[in-house]
Amino acid sequence: MNRIQDRAVMAFEEEDGGLLERFLKYASFDTRSDETSMTRPSTTGQLALARYLVDEMKKLGITDAVIDKNGYATGTIPATPGYEEYPVIGFIAHLDTSPDASGANVKPRVIEKYDGKDIRLNDYMTTRVAVFPELARHAGHTLIVTDGTTLLGADDKAGVAEIMTAAEFLLRHPDVPRGKIRLAFTPDEEIGRGMDLFDVKHFGATYAYTIDGSEEGTLEFENFNAASSRITIQGRGVHPGDAKGKMINALQVAASINACLPTAQRPEYTAGREGFYHLTGLNGTVDRAVMNYIIRDHDKRLFEEKKEYLERVVRLLNEARGEEIARIETRDQYYNMREQVEAHPRVISRAMEAMKEAGVKPLARPVRGGTDGARLSFMGVPCPNLFTGGMNFHGPFEYCSLDSMRRAARVIVNLSIARQGE
Repeated sequence: MNRIQDRAVMAFEEEDGGLLERFLKYASFDTRSDETSMTRPSTTGQLALARYLVDEMKKLGITDAVIDKNGYATGTIPATPGYEEYPVIGFIAHLDTSPDASGANVKPRVIEKYDGKDIRLNDYMTTRVAVFPELARHAGHTLIVTDGTTLLGADDKAGVAEIMTAAEFLLRHPDVPRGKIRLAFTPDEEIGRGMDLFDVKHFGATYAYTIDGSEEGTLEFENFNAASSRITIQGRGVHPGDAKGKMINALQVAASINACLPTAQRPEYTAGREGFYHLTGLNGTVDRAVMNYIIRDHDKRLFEEKKEYLERVVRLLNEARGEEIARIETRDQYYNMREQVEAHPRVISRAMEAMKEAGVKPLARPVRGGTDGARLSFMGVPCPNLFTGGMNFHGPFEYCSLDSMRRAARVIVNLSIARQGE
């Protein structure tokens, strides 16, 4: 780093920027997305947080901060004079939290100088190192945990807080050389709609980074191919005392469908690049039932095979009964961004350099999930995913390291600094 960069890093280390307070404020918004909703965004809580962020950006001096009719909040940090021709960098985080667990009335607890041992969340729930061994690696950190009744919201409010903290620092230090920087906070990422109505042309970034990863140092530019399937089963309800040869129990049919899927290809039995079928919802009665699956695989061929297999199970079940009692609708959600991003190696190497300058060891690995960046990469803006410091997303065992969050914000600052030759 040059002297200006050195001074910028030193100044950032001296300024806390209110990162913790900012995160706790964002966590107080219930922003769970809802796959059954037809509105955009799918929930009003996301709009509330988006409006709050626009107001906050304006107070920081981001004059063009705006929320559009679909709930996307954006703003611009202008280029330092003389650096207007540098590539435009985007930083993106999502507003919503997973509908898998409650996001209402979140009650975070801050643990200073964590001792590396089990964490008691409440009288009934404990985050155990034996179950979550990566927890021990955070000994000495300041951790933010839940009270065991809700998720925390680090996915992705930690990313939102880190972007806003970095933005505030850059606006306070106009001497830090930078090109134009675009910020975006997107709705409904957790239900696969984050990029559905995103205005790429208006965003105007040459390349971007989603701040939506987990463990410190994570750099992800390879993700799952993803689809969702909805199976609707029409049963036939009659009195159980007179059911022989007449009743079709939709719940039993659902159980039969699920039993046809390979047990070894469930999330709890897979890792690395192994794909899976995941039953995320089963609701119904004897008369009617609805099953919801997500299908994932890094390999496109295996991904297509998984979709076809589930459809074949439904088809064969109908053929065996001689009537169509089950219908399946499958929708692709996003694809593996690897080829799109690897065509722009500088985007990857810049992230690695920015991490090393922040004292962070880069951990390039495939993400067992997806991000808005995956879809954005297919829309012409290469967009790897960077860490937030949050762990155990989508449930009450979620926690976040404030130490890692600070380093994530510093990585954003490092990426923002204009480099010679770009």
